[in-house]
Amino acid sequence: MAMLGILIAVAAFVTTASATSLGVVYTEGGMVEGENIRLGYRHHMDIFRGIPFADLPGRFAKPKRHPGWDGILKATEYRNRCMQVTMLMTDTRGSEDCLYLNIWVPHSRSVSTNLPVMVWIYGGGFLAGGSMGANFLENYLYSGQEIADKGNVIVVTFGYRVGTLGFLSTGDSDLPGNYGLWDQQAAIAWVHRNIRSFGGDPDNITLFGESAGGASVSFQTLTPHNKGLIKRAISQSGVALCPWAVNRNPRQYAEEIALKVNCPTDGRMAACLKMTDPKVLTLAGSLSLSASPDHPLLNNLLLSPVIDGDFLPDEPYNLFHNAAEIDYIAGVNDMDGHLFTGLDVPSVNSHLVDTPVEDVKRLLASFTKEKGKLGFENAYSTYTLDWGSNPKRETIKKTVVAIETDFIFLIPTQTALYLHANSSTTGRTYSYLFSQPNRFGGLVLPFPSWMGADHADDLQYVFGKPFTTPLGYWPKHRDVSRYMIAYWTNFARTGNPNKGELRVPATWPEFTDSGHKFLEINSKMDPSYVRQSLRLRYVHFWTSVLPNLPEIV
Repeated sequence: MAMLGILIAVAAFVTTASATSLGVVYTEGGMVEGENIRLGYRHHMDIFRGIPFADLPGRFAKPKRHPGWDGILKATEYRNRCMQVTMLMTDTRGSEDCLYLNIWVPHSRSVSTNLPVMVWIYGGGFLAGGSMGANFLENYLYSGQEIADKGNVIVVTFGYRVGTLGFLSTGDSDLPGNYGLWDQQAAIAWVHRNIRSFGGDPDNITLFGESAGGASVSFQTLTPHNKGLIKRAISQSGVALCPWAVNRNPRQYAEEIALKVNCPTDGRMAACLKMTDPKVLTLAGSLSLSASPDHPLLNNLLLSPVIDGDFLPDEPYNLFHNAAEIDYIAGVNDMDGHLFTGLDVPSVNSHLVDTPVEDVKRLLASFTKEKGKLGFENAYSTYTLDWGSNPKRETIKKTVVAIETDFIFLIPTQTALYLHANSSTTGRTYSYLFSQPNRFGGLVLPFPSWMGADHADDLQYVFGKPFTTPLGYWPKHRDVSRYMIAYWTNFARTGNPNKGELRVPATWPEFTDSGHKFLEINSKMDPSYVRQSLRLRYVHFWTSVLPNLPEIV
């Protein structure tokens, strides 16, 4: 009988030890229950998919709190992404009912409490994207499992409105715009109010995002509506100062959309747009992929945030005082502009065809047109200074990629870092350059052998894909993924990417007014990968020389 009692006790212990779980969680809307998975001995994770953080949004209206539900919400399925154009831009996908979030909570010997919280904001040019990301064999790109598991943090992803439904604006109170940013803010506020029930620390929330998501992170730190909600932030390949991040002429674009959907462009426009079929509206905001050196793709990105006097009460560069207490990491990939260059100057990817110097000139002229001939001449001499009399084919191609990388991503990011460092009180500032070469460089067209890290190449490493799908990667890819997860989660835990639960290969110094130090991140890195004054000649040209030239009348 005594032996039976011992066996029952052991069985009860094993059952408890193998099911470390939050179970049913109480939130402001009601009870939720996710899925608990076993990752190893005394090693579990709760995953909640599809928790509503706001009600079904009204057309061109700010999100409202969810009214709640009865019983226990089974949070085990991802919900639809927000309505958006498909990749070919011939149809739509998703739903207007899309304001849901997903949560990954790691547990070890006991149920977790007071963990750092990392909230992901996806990119997609404010036109597309979803909280789960691309799907490969049921392995979603933005699954938070690897980050949560390796970094011992809670990861949250969520949906926000994109495209016409998320960012169309008339530039006035009729359609003020920024609905997608308000959705993001509603999700952040929900996390702050509810994450303690999931074992998270509401006073230690880190936002991170890439491309339009990186710019969104930046906007969320700059708006006065998030005071006290955000502790830290990471912008990957996108900040609020990027030339594509703010629409400066929303009324004109709204009128173009209105004409496409047979709405008037007078005082009745907003009412008509609100009644138009959402699929028709969404398709009307499709991105034109036609581009050339004279009309870069960048100029077609018109559905983006606006300075509305509310979410963004002023120009972003005047709002950095709102981020003074927020620790901030920002950086770019060394060939972030390649994705754009391939459309603007297609010859850049040809192994056989030269890229004409004339195309370099046309591209630079389009980026400096406000300053006319003088702006172009200064830009051209800056970028061809090291060419010599007979530049190699590869040199010209890499220069074109560098021009787009600088203009679209690197210079705005460096400017944001300067402004953050200058404005900060307690907030720390860190700069990085991601340079792990593209996995397909030299192997698959259209990826030249000289390729560095293209736009979005960093995502697979931040989200631990070399561990999730090991057959698709080499050991060096697992190294860089391990480094990035360590830096990112250490930063989320302590505000210092070097200090936390994971070891790092090099001590990452702060970016300061005088030091301008940054960390170059790749699989080969060691302490020597701490650098200084990233692309100083080009930063100086775009931020000091060009703005001080007279504008053409």
